[in-house]
Amino acid sequence: MTNLKNTINVIIDAGETQGYVAECLEISVVSQGLTLDETIKNIQEAVSLHLEDEDLTEFGLTEKPSLKIN
Repeated sequence: MTNLKNTINVIIDAGETQGYVAECLEISVVSQGLTLDETIKNIQEAVSLHLEDEDLTEFGLTEKPSLKIN
């Protein structure tokens, strides 16, 4: 059996013209915001919506993975 990951890694970079862009490494989710706080809030919401009603094991994730912001 494959080991399931307990975390989703997120990289936050400065946006091209303003704000920040957050991108998950394990799943295809990207979000943005004008401030770091807004960007983190937005990526948390985007991940939650993306994984809603999904079988997380198909993504290689445990039942309640946490986000690790890098």
